Amino acid sequence: MAIGPWQIAIILVLAVLVFGGRGKISSIMGDMGKGITSFKRGLKDGADDVSDAVDDAIDVTPKKEKATKK
Repeated sequence: MAIGPWQIAIILVLAVLVFGGRGKISSIMGDMGKGITSFKRGLKDGADDVSDAVDDAIDVTPKKEKATKK
């Protein structure tokens, strides 16, 4: 099956829309990339907060008492 001129034209139009200089889709992709970066940074900061909280935690488990025989 050969690729015809219409298929090439459609692919070129889609490529221009996605990777175009000032196209709306390219700006959306840029914003999505910034959002993913921000999300990853937030996850990293959240993990640091959790590890700090674990280090500062106080052990509140009750001590085992020796059983007395009756």
